[in-house]
Amino acid sequence: MKQLFNASNLLFITLLAAVFWPPAGQIPWHLLAVAVSVQAITLIRLAVVRSDASRRGAGDVGAIVFAVLLAWYLTTTRFVVLDTMLFPQPETVLALFVAELPDMLKGLVNSLILLGGGYLLALATALPLGLLVGWRTRLFHAVNPFTKVLGPIPPIVYIPYAIALLPSFRAASIFVIFIGAFWPIFINTVNGVFNIPKGLLDSARVLNLKEHTLLLRVILPGAMPSICTGATLALVFAFVLLAAAELIGANSGIGWYVKNFADFADYQRVIVGIIFISIVVTGITWGTERLERHLLRWRN
Repeated sequence: MKQLFNASNLLFITLLAAVFWPPAGQIPWHLLAVAVSVQAITLIRLAVVRSDASRRGAGDVGAIVFAVLLAWYLTTTRFVVLDTMLFPQPETVLALFVAELPDMLKGLVNSLILLGGGYLLALATALPLGLLVGWRTRLFHAVNPFTKVLGPIPPIVYIPYAIALLPSFRAASIFVIFIGAFWPIFINTVNGVFNIPKGLLDSARVLNLKEHTLLLRVILPGAMPSICTGATLALVFAFVLLAAAELIGANSGIGWYVKNFADFADYQRVIVGIIFISIVVTGITWGTERLERHLLRWRN
């Protein structure tokens, strides 16, 4: 524990030393603000979290962030080892991040509408269908071959038909995300139901439970670990497809932001967009992990 704590502190102090000694012109205040914020969060987590694994994780994350910031600063500001066009200085990027934040937040709203619409629609359809197909053995054997054929097809191949058949570009974008998120949820739900131990189902049948009660009280909880795995994979695919979906008639969004400025070789804003997407993905991932722990609390 002390080694992790010292590694994080050592890298933090090294970063401060690289910034202040010897002086290299204007002080990078935005970089310092990020470093101090990361150090404060790390110290708070080390003080609050009780488990050794979580404390080690907090120390590791802090050390990695400081190592990245230090390497970025040294190779682009102190020694200029990297091409400053492709790898702009951290202070320039962080200052631009603050300036671009209002526009990126507006784009985030549009992205979340597409992402949430496609992902929630996939959950609402794939989950009940997966329960039904996994529960009915004959239906499982009939549908399974089609799942193996249709599941691996990249959703972007449906874009021409989505644009031609759906009433708006937004509907076409949501459809592309929906297709990408549907199959991981559906396949994992089917497998989760199909692999529930037969002894558990026989015990439930002895109680003469009605079918809908059996599905909701026995089969759904039993398949929940597999469902959560599929939902997590679906969320990853939804994020990957978000950039492709935003190219369908969109003029804003976090994926569109990066792609648009990459076309103009504005790499400062490209990195700004990547950092913003990383923060958004981290927040959503944190929320989904807490939800998964709540749904699977019965396993602890």
